[in-house]
Amino acid sequence: MTRRTDLPSQARVHAALTRLRQTAIDTGKRPTVLALAREFGLSNTTFRRHFPGIARDIAEAARTSAPAVDTPTSHYDQFVARNAKLKRRNKELTAHLSSAAARIQQVTLDNQRLKQQLEAATGVTRIGTHGRRPQAR
Repeated sequence: MTRRTDLPSQARVHAALTRLRQTAIDTGKRPTVLALAREFGLSNTTFRRHFPGIARDIAEAARTSAPAVDTPTSHYDQFVARNAKLKRRNKELTAHLSSAAARIQQVTLDNQRLKQQLEAATGVTRIGTHGRRPQAR
């Protein structure tokens, strides 16, 4: 048979949660349900069973927010992050360039086909002046 566990009151749990959140802000670590449960000498499962709303709030806060850490990054870390960002941007721009080149080729082929259809429909062949200079008189 399991032993009877004395459960803390809601007010004590909320006060402990406030302290845990402040400690998390100071240290840069996220508050966890397990840390709160250990503060009262409870197992994680027991705490979650008796305080599901608080456990859900802590888990949701951990998923949606990053810890507030004001640690300065080294020049090397900044360089690595900037280099990764530039590589991603370069890959994106290369893909856009390839797409634009393919589209230009398609438009050029469509233009040529339409010119041929126009000439066939009118029965007139164009004499190209492309690349010729007008003669001086």
